[in-house]
Amino acid sequence: MTAIEWIVAILCLIGGFLSFVGGIGFIRFPDVYGRTHSATKSATLGVITVMVGTFLYFLFAEGMFSGKILLTIIFVFLTAPLAALMVSRAAYRTGVPLSDLTTQDDLKKKYPEERKDVN
Repeated sequence: MTAIEWIVAILCLIGGFLSFVGGIGFIRFPDVYGRTHSATKSATLGVITVMVGTFLYFLFAEGMFSGKILLTIIFVFLTAPLAALMVSRAAYRTGVPLSDLTTQDDLKKKYPEERKDVN
């Protein structure tokens, strides 16, 4: 194996591990807010790491520049965290309850009249 293939393999393994950790966090966290956080942070970083490995492989091993892979990296980087933010805000504003383990509610001051606690 060449050096670039080792680098690509390491990036893909790191990306797969981060996506796996995001899946475990999605299962283990108690409420929708923690689940969106774990799924977005680690899975987005995992996908981007795998895509960077793919981009580097095609660039150095195959000698082919792929603009589509770069656009995919940018698209995932911009849209996944924003989608998680919108899901979390919508859940909060419609009254999805926080976990009993939650100690701080930063949005309570911002949306005091709109929050309807649903049990």
